[in-house]
Amino acid sequence: MNHHEISLWGSWQLAPEILLPLLLITYLFARQPKGALTLRQQGFFYAGIFSALAVIVTPIGARAMDYFSLHMIQHITLMMITGPLLVLGTPKAFHPANKFFSAATNPFFSWFAYAALMIGVHLPIPHKFIMDNSWAHTYLEVGLYLLLPYFFYFNLLDRNLVGRRVTPAIAVIALFLMMVPETLTGFFIYTAPGSLYENMYSLSDQRQGGSFMWAGSMIIDAIWMSLAVYHWIKSEEKKSRDIDAEIAAENA
Repeated sequence: MNHHEISLWGSWQLAPEILLPLLLITYLFARQPKGALTLRQQGFFYAGIFSALAVIVTPIGARAMDYFSLHMIQHITLMMITGPLLVLGTPKAFHPANKFFSAATNPFFSWFAYAALMIGVHLPIPHKFIMDNSWAHTYLEVGLYLLLPYFFYFNLLDRNLVGRRVTPAIAVIALFLMMVPETLTGFFIYTAPGSLYENMYSLSDQRQGGSFMWAGSMIIDAIWMSLAVYHWIKSEEKKSRDIDAEIAAENA
């Protein structure tokens, strides 16, 4: 934990180690051929980049190591908002065939990796290590907050109705099951009778962070589950049309 003489809302940072990669990704996205992206995709992508910047360069990111509630806001935003938005903004043709990406987006691996990160960084020993070592927060924790959610949501929010790696039904189930570690993590932090982190934060700050995680994750997850259900409905409608077309062809 760091201490600053500057007021909370007077604390801003450039964070070039995070800002520069985000700018590079934005530059590559903007260079996509004309017609490769819809306005909706562009909106999702830029909203994702903006959401990341909003919790990295602002006082939320600058003081995330001082206040547990701000740390949790940054965590929730990057994992549950930025990641899904960047996935929804990804060009449909973007499906790398290399082994690393295939392994990282494997439905089982990405689910457990996401859940492990969600729980692991809030266990007392790992959390204290991260907060005592700013490099671990900057280069390890925040980096994982950006990468692992993208890998996790890449299959689950796939807009393609055919050739999907995960069926729409499984996507809905996976998103529903992820609510368990997310909400329980927030619940146990909120209901803890005392400090979980050796009085690194005030108890009220710890409980506020836990409440953000507990309630916030349920609200945000409900949004992405609704989108996954929408894809599921569209997929079933397509199957029905295909079956009707086959029957019509046979009777012709």
